[in-house]
Amino acid sequence: MLRILLSLILILMPALALSNLDKPLKANAKIAFLGMTFIDTSTEGAYNGERPDQTARTRLLEETTRKRFAKMGFIVLDNGPIAEELANTVNPADCYGCELRMAERLDADYVLVGEVQKVSNLILSMNLVLRDVKTGEALRALAVDIRSNTDVSWLRGLDYILKNHFFKS
Repeated sequence: MLRILLSLILILMPALALSNLDKPLKANAKIAFLGMTFIDTSTEGAYNGERPDQTARTRLLEETTRKRFAKMGFIVLDNGPIAEELANTVNPADCYGCELRMAERLDADYVLVGEVQKVSNLILSMNLVLRDVKTGEALRALAVDIRSNTDVSWLRGLDYILKNHFFKS
């Protein structure tokens, strides 16, 4: 009996953990979007450095994200008051809570951060995380792998995250 109970607990734990990432979001909530960070771990990046087309794609994702959240009724805040700290932060998605502190200074309800990691010119990974500023709780988070290093593939990955997880309801 104990073995069956433990098995059920282990089977249901992932579902219970993921159910937390599907709570309704506040209407007209204020979002501090701290941008998308591009991380190049490819051999190409190690030898050739930053590519202008990938920098442009990162900006394209940021603009598309801002527009999509505004279209869905959220207020995307101006990062002007935290611009200097944000510029000095290598990766707001991985800064030990600095994203929450910056968003709190903007009086945001939520903070949104994202990353695109290039493994090779064919394989990239994209993730987006939305946290409640007061509690630090992740309300939405999803990572997808994308194939091909083009505007279309990057936008398709972002659209998948937003359509199938962030705004699915």
